[in-house]
Amino acid sequence: MGVTSLARGVVRGIVHRADGVPPLTPDGDEGREWAETELSDPAYDIAEPTPFDRIARAIGDFIASLLSPDVSGGWASAFAVVAAIVVVGVIVAAFLVWGMPRATRRAARSAPLLFGESEHRSASELRAAAATHARAGEWEAAVVLRFRALARGCLERGVVDPPPGATVHAFARAAAGVFPQHAARLEQAAVAFDDVRYLRRPGTAELYRLVAEVDDAVAAARPAVREPQEAIS
Repeated sequence: MGVTSLARGVVRGIVHRADGVPPLTPDGDEGREWAETELSDPAYDIAEPTPFDRIARAIGDFIASLLSPDVSGGWASAFAVVAAIVVVGVIVAAFLVWGMPRATRRAARSAPLLFGESEHRSASELRAAAATHARAGEWEAAVVLRFRALARGCLERGVVDPPPGATVHAFARAAAGVFPQHAARLEQAAVAFDDVRYLRRPGTAELYRLVAEVDDAVAAARPAVREPQEAIS
């Protein structure tokens, strides 16, 4: 509401309140008192700009000043550079706050399932659980958990990303593409997992040691490629 409209509203309000009352000609003090009384009506509160209105107006004025033809050519270029720096800064800040590396996104997406079964433990937790079973002589569980630790470790590093239904042999082939120097032993570890987990063959200390050594070697090895390799079931 502009100043002119506000003034008209005040006049209309005074006239309306004076309906049915004999015409009066107030002096200066009375006129000021009438105007203050009328402006105290809550209906006029909407004429006041909100804090959001003030901020929006300030931003609009700033942008208009950058585009104003009254600004000399040199200053216009400086303003444009400053505006560009501000925009780039906002984009970089948003990336730092919300950005997420692709490998991390993939690991988070695939974490609940491992070889078709629910598994929420990290590689270090799986290794610790496998070691506990090994100390108790429970070799079947120790072999299975240590191979899962091997797969989860590759997943956490973002170097191998097996689909939820991938077999252990599919994982071993994908991991061999990233760690070719360990290809043969990766396949041997996958065979040990299959024998114990699916063929119900007895686990042994030797099989556990084999899987543990492969896990340790892969964890210490440097990937041959940077892009994650997806296992094909």
